Amino acid sequence: MDLYFEMYSGIAGDMTIGALLDLGASKEKLVEGIKSLKLDGYKLVFERSKKNGIDAYNFDVILEGHHHDHDHDHHHHHDHEHEHTHDHHHHHGHVHRNIEDIRKIIEDSDLNENIKKNALGIFDIIADAEAVAHGIDKTEVHFHEVGAVDSIIDIVGVAILLDDLGVENIYFSDLYEGSGYQMCAHGPMPIPVPAVANILADSDINLNFIGEEGEHITPTGAAIVKYFYKKAPTSFKIKKIGLGAGNKDFEKSTNILRVMEIEIDKKKL
Repeated sequence: MDLYFEMYSGIAGDMTIGALLDLGASKEKLVEGIKSLKLDGYKLVFERSKKNGIDAYNFDVILEGHHHDHDHDHHHHHDHEHEHTHDHHHHHGHVHRNIEDIRKIIEDSDLNENIKKNALGIFDIIADAEAVAHGIDKTEVHFHEVGAVDSIIDIVGVAILLDDLGVENIYFSDLYEGSGYQMCAHGPMPIPVPAVANILADSDINLNFIGEEGEHITPTGAAIVKYFYKKAPTSFKIKKIGLGAGNKDFEKSTNILRVMEIEIDKKKL
């Protein structure tokens, strides 16, 4: 299967999972695969969400004990399904995990080799970019921006769903980003945040600016694009469409990621 990612409102890990689930990837495999990581203190949200009147799939990870600061308008959200996991004996508040800890969590899971390879490949890209941003060695990078649990679930989740769909090639549109500053653990960061800028540096990926405030591209989103990047063909047939909802509402763009299953005339590539 070939996919096309249309990223006119940027990309994030949770949006990618939402779009792939909407496209028909297995929610059961996602939940089982995430459980095998043996993480705790989170719940998964699967729901429909309207973005500017467009119906999209909203996937979210809610960390226990964390304020949920996404602008969710819950009054028109239905069919909430929550997967809970409780394993309090090794839940120690803020755990900072480095790339080796994450590698071990992924390697020790029940996931197949293809999923492990892709998830670790995406994480490597983020770790390299954060190392450059902070001027430290890659082994010293700690994942704490959104909580390591969040990042692990988003990245492994994307790898699980792509594997489930049997995706061979992913083609990408240009990337679109907002402007201004994003609040991070270290304080306000210019947009694109340093990790995103470093991921895109020295790549073939075009970055466009929408001309509106706010972060549209997360480091996880940028790393997914860089890891799988193939430039989009000039024409294709659309077979199926999946829409993943983002957590923000913007003035100049609808915060969705559109992922299409496409058929390419290989002669035109």
